[in-house]
Amino acid sequence: MLCSCSIVTPQSNHHHHLITNFNTPFELKQAHAFLIKTNAPLSTLSLTRVATVCALTPSFSYAHQILHLSNVPEIVPWNSCLKFFVERASPQDAITLFVRLRQMGTFPDHFTCSFVLKACTRLLDVFIGRIVHGYVEKLGLQQNLILQNMVVHLYAICGEMRDAQQLFDKMPQRDVVTWNIMIGQLMKRGDVGGAYGLFSLMPERNVRSWTSMISGFVRCGKAKKAVELFLEMEREGLRPNEVTLVAVIAACADLGDLEFGKRVHRLANENGFQGNVLVCNTLIDMYVKCGCLEEGCSVFYSMPERTVVSWSSLIAGFATHGHGEKALELYGEMVGLGVKPTHVTFVGILHACSHMGLVDKGCEFFTIMIKDYGIVPRVEHYGCLVDLFSRAGLLKEAHEVIVNMPMAPNGVIWGALLGGCRLHKNTELAEEAMRHISELDPRNDGYYVVLSNVYAEAGKWEEVTRIRKLMKNRGVKKTPGCSSITIDGVVHEFVAGDETHPHAEKIFEMWEKLLVKMKAIGYVPNTSVVLLDVEDKEKEKFLFRHSEKLALVYGLMNTKPGMPIRIMKNLRVCEDCHAAFKLISEIENREIVVRDRNRFHCFKNGTCTCKDYW
Repeated sequence: MLCSCSIVTPQSNHHHHLITNFNTPFELKQAHAFLIKTNAPLSTLSLTRVATVCALTPSFSYAHQILHLSNVPEIVPWNSCLKFFVERASPQDAITLFVRLRQMGTFPDHFTCSFVLKACTRLLDVFIGRIVHGYVEKLGLQQNLILQNMVVHLYAICGEMRDAQQLFDKMPQRDVVTWNIMIGQLMKRGDVGGAYGLFSLMPERNVRSWTSMISGFVRCGKAKKAVELFLEMEREGLRPNEVTLVAVIAACADLGDLEFGKRVHRLANENGFQGNVLVCNTLIDMYVKCGCLEEGCSVFYSMPERTVVSWSSLIAGFATHGHGEKALELYGEMVGLGVKPTHVTFVGILHACSHMGLVDKGCEFFTIMIKDYGIVPRVEHYGCLVDLFSRAGLLKEAHEVIVNMPMAPNGVIWGALLGGCRLHKNTELAEEAMRHISELDPRNDGYYVVLSNVYAEAGKWEEVTRIRKLMKNRGVKKTPGCSSITIDGVVHEFVAGDETHPHAEKIFEMWEKLLVKMKAIGYVPNTSVVLLDVEDKEKEKFLFRHSEKLALVYGLMNTKPGMPIRIMKNLRVCEDCHAAFKLISEIENREIVVRDRNRFHCFKNGTCTCKDYW
């Protein structure tokens, strides 16, 4: 005979399911009624489930009453509900629930504050954040470092840096997280001095501290300082993480420091990042910008996984190095593998077409970008289109593109047209372009120089003089040509016309010897690029003191025969230097790579990858 207490009836199964698995306020009320009827305790219900089911419904007050009558502290199930909303559902729901709890008189604890602060941070809701901060102070939770850090972080990311700084200053204790929050946010706002000041005062630094400063310096255009800081971090014995490596590789790209970039590449491999997509993408960009396209290709083809950024970086690299055909081939390979191009990809493709003079092909890609991929053209794409037409001498078409753009053209757009006007000697349109540039970018000396070129080549010396006076009146100074070359890890800089370099005499002696060889095979100095109304002999002296020529000769003197020479220049390479470098590459049997403001020129065996279309 079975004991009656061991019998499980369908009705008891139903009640058990109702008590443990109610999903609506109505089902909760049924379960509650059953508990009252059977005189069972409220704790039989899942109180967290009570809170979750009723939190955002009109039955909120009903759930509040149930939790208030239970033997468990009422805030505990509400905290579970807040955590769920913040981490899985919606941070806005967490804020709504918090407001309701305060209206019902339920007092928060430190868990409540942490969950709501997390929701405020995700929503950038500084108003509610201030209320929570008030509770932190009121409840005497100032010693809770996690909460204090969360409040500092909230104020900082919401742009309330004064409040963040005030709280930081009066905190009874701080840890490395506190300092990192302040440093990171100051850097994001461009306050390099403030961030570095705090960094210098830190009693303890971790990898994130160093990485924040290194990344910040790179973003602020202080790549050299970023590299110096990285070296200091190494001396401290800290191991870089993925973000550190990406930042310092990007710094090498900005500096054009190939040798140090290679060292960081080796370090990345030693630390197990050889297959890391972010690191590899940054390496591709670095090698491309340092004029070492082969190494960029090597990284690309060794990657176990590639993103559209990988493809786009190498496409842009081929384009700027004068290998437009390879850029288009790579694009075809990418699309064939099902990788969807982005607006960045098409900037690279349009650049490739522009540098090769493929007008029809460039227009075709512009159409494909819009019709096939639904990409709305940005100002960069229109800039490429203007450059495409301008280089090809289709100045009227370039002007029409500018006039019909859906957004206002910037100085770079008009600058592209101005460059085409100089190349194809259209004074009238050059003057119109310059009128717009004078309004949009009045302090950019490069455009004044280009217009001076246009006038000088047309023999209008009075206009050249007028442009010089205009620059003087506007306080615009011509940026001197500056070129650099790195030899054995040391960067050597040369300024146009500089005769004060320690090795100036030897450099000029070697240049004279090269000049004899160059003239023997047909070199004639192109004095038209000198914007001075002086005798040709004087113009030649100016030509022969161009910074890239000085850097090249110094490189020939201080590197082994056959070694590639890589030069960085801050301005556009002039036509005379371009012609001279082609001849010197043949005479000296050297590969010479020059990175100027616009692109790369790779000279080898008397030719350049730009095919003289630049």
